[in-house]
Amino acid sequence: MTRFAKFAALTAACAMTLGAGSALADQPADQELSKGDKKLAKLLEGRVAGEPESCISTFGNQSLRVIDGTALVYGRGKTIWVNTTRYPEDLDDDDVLVIRRWGSQLCRLDNVTTVDRSTGFFSGAVFLDNFVPYTRVDKEKSGDS
Repeated sequence: MTRFAKFAALTAACAMTLGAGSALADQPADQELSKGDKKLAKLLEGRVAGEPESCISTFGNQSLRVIDGTALVYGRGKTIWVNTTRYPEDLDDDDVLVIRRWGSQLCRLDNVTTVDRSTGFFSGAVFLDNFVPYTRVDKEKSGDS
């Protein structure tokens, strides 16, 4: 199973278990989740995935978080954007992201490199993928009509 397929299955499990327990308990025993996958699953609880987009608008008061070995997460509040990158296993939350954008949006083709936080030396490149929006579901709207 590809990493994206596993991520999609995890997301679907999170969406189906709104307030009904942890999605992690529903995972088969042979598919052990990493610490980063568990952290991302917790962030996505109560949220529904939207259509992936190649670019997103960025604002100064939003945060870009690195989830070790898993994904980049941008935003806060009702909608967050998740980018699993081409090689998520290379993401390290001890590295500093250096983003060279071409315009006002953050896009999958932007140049992203990493620098070691303690030494300041180049430590790698990040190849962005599409950004998937996850929007918090209102409990009143998600009930039976």
